[in-house]
Amino acid sequence: MYLPSADRYSAMPYRRTGRSGLLLPALSLGLWHNFGGDRAPETQGAILRRAFDLGITHFDLANNYGPPPGSAELTLGRALATDFARLRDELVISTKAGYHMWDGPYGEWGSRKYLRASLDQSLKRLGVEYVDIFYSHRPDPDTPLEETMGALDTAVRQGKALYAGLSNYSAEETREAAAILKDLGTPLLIHQPRYSMLDRRPEGGLLTALDELGVGSIAYSPLEQGILTDRYLNGIPAGSRAAGDSPFLTADAVTPVLVERLRALDALARERGQSLAQLALAWVLRGGRLTSAVVGASSVAQLENSVRAVGNLEFTADELERIEKLLP
Repeated sequence: MYLPSADRYSAMPYRRTGRSGLLLPALSLGLWHNFGGDRAPETQGAILRRAFDLGITHFDLANNYGPPPGSAELTLGRALATDFARLRDELVISTKAGYHMWDGPYGEWGSRKYLRASLDQSLKRLGVEYVDIFYSHRPDPDTPLEETMGALDTAVRQGKALYAGLSNYSAEETREAAAILKDLGTPLLIHQPRYSMLDRRPEGGLLTALDELGVGSIAYSPLEQGILTDRYLNGIPAGSRAAGDSPFLTADAVTPVLVERLRALDALARERGQSLAQLALAWVLRGGRLTSAVVGASSVAQLENSVRAVGNLEFTADELERIEKLLP
């Protein structure tokens, strides 16, 4: 029987999500790539248990995470029925719907039919009565925003989700969605954008909108698909994501100019007593503006390396200036 660490809440910082009463850990565990049916269940279980022991109380999913789609939710569902059976009330579980999940006209985007059907399927795979956060994973250009937000509101009112979230919405779309949800009586809790040292688009207006709306924020891909780690300091290694056929990271993204920037950032990280990955995570979380950042993990050691970032989230003005000069 899994017995969680007695001091699991002693080192992880917890941040308030917007103006809500919900606290999230500074680092959350994402089950995107490494928790599908193609990975060893023993390794997956070890990562989940170690994450909780380190104070990570938030597990982030989507309906299509795997591969195959849906299998990451099944993986967590097995853990919830065994290791975490007595710990549901200490966990925040989030899932999303919006990308392609099944064939036909009702298996993606933002219609009420798709979102409600997807959430019901997610609950069955997870083996729970509710998720804490249910996200619209992306805006639908052909469905009225009122319909998509109405589906989120219905999920909360039915008790199938406690909070509503958005992901990949622009600042303007987020403002419109938040206004609709406010009128419906279900406040927008959180937005999950892609944000990293190498992808700073949320700084173009989204983060300001979230501050003004009192909405939380949680970054995904803060390590830019692994680029902001020591794996690419000497180019593209064999077996890496960029060396394979991943649609999310291609070899042409790892340019000589980028490698030089990574090496300079790595040198600064070492001065701070951190790895490059820890520096990148600390930078995303700097100043307390973001609620949390989602990290992935293929091993317990990788997870532990990421979590050590929370031990030093402060930057001097000189460090921030040096980083700014190195970023695109």
